[in-house]
Amino acid sequence: MYENMTFENIMDRCLARVSSSVDKREGSIIYDAIAPAATELAIMYIELAYLLDRAFPDTETGDDLTKKCRERSVFRTAATYAIRKGYFEEADGSGCDLEIGTRFSGGDINFTVTDRIAAGQYRLTAETAGDVGNEYIGTLFPIDYVPDLTAARLADILIPGEDEETDDALRARYFASLEAQAFGGNIADYKNKVELLQGVGAVKVIPVWNGGGTVKIIVVDSEWGVPSSELVEYVQEEIDPVGIQGTGVGLAPIGHVVTVEGVTGTTIDISFTLTFNTDVTWSIVQDAVKATIQVYFDELSRSWADSDSIVVRISQIETKVLNVAGVIDIAGTAINGKKTNITLDLNAIPILGEVTNGT
Repeated sequence: MYENMTFENIMDRCLARVSSSVDKREGSIIYDAIAPAATELAIMYIELAYLLDRAFPDTETGDDLTKKCRERSVFRTAATYAIRKGYFEEADGSGCDLEIGTRFSGGDINFTVTDRIAAGQYRLTAETAGDVGNEYIGTLFPIDYVPDLTAARLADILIPGEDEETDDALRARYFASLEAQAFGGNIADYKNKVELLQGVGAVKVIPVWNGGGTVKIIVVDSEWGVPSSELVEYVQEEIDPVGIQGTGVGLAPIGHVVTVEGVTGTTIDISFTLTFNTDVTWSIVQDAVKATIQVYFDELSRSWADSDSIVVRISQIETKVLNVAGVIDIAGTAINGKKTNITLDLNAIPILGEVTNGT
């Protein structure tokens, strides 16, 4: 808006107001008298443009965006702590009992035992917030002394940890709140509430699915995968606790009976025949091919909440594979043994199975 309000332009405007009978060349008395004021005005216009960017949600960032969103009760979600499952054994292979609060280290993250699941199986909470708590899988090393412990392993992600909400994600929720008013248990209200719960990536809301007052909520986890049973149970208890459903104890309004389910995973096996550049073989490129197909599947999973059903397309798979260095042609692509696209169920996302090359 103020791109033309530069020092030079301001000086030209000011000097134009001075009589031509006066020496206005650079270094003259009148020029030197006006220049400091013109400099300050140019700085003011730069700061004014910056302040305008800080005043509107489409250009605000950081704390400014956080404060703007608060005006519509849209709050930036904080980073959360991953909840993982650990397995612990004694020398004879039996489960090892642990005290709640026992600490372990795995990778660069420390974990604290928070709950017993079964003999030798415990829930652990990452001590560092964010997505980093989801990454490590493998051997755990005790920080606190544990008698009789001979093996400890960190495995399943029960409820994924999430990083602090990004500016782009918060901004999208702000504008979504302008487009669809969330109120009293409508679809927008459920989406807003459930998507803010820890570990939830996206949701689908199916109203009156089993008669008046019934609502089905299908969730995908924040890693864009099939959620654990623990995550589904957690969401259920937060929204409408089993046993007292319809009473308004959870986030659901009085009279709504909510059923929470997780998305299911449909395994997709892919086969094709590839032609390679000289000195390139399937063993060399297979990891890259699988990775690029996985990226495509991740994109589909992210679109799941906004589509009636996901369609896995042969043309898209072939386009992705042809972009892999060393692959020059592809033919005979089949999905689950058939050379046709596959449409998944309403509550399904694709899970990459076997990827095979015909030659």
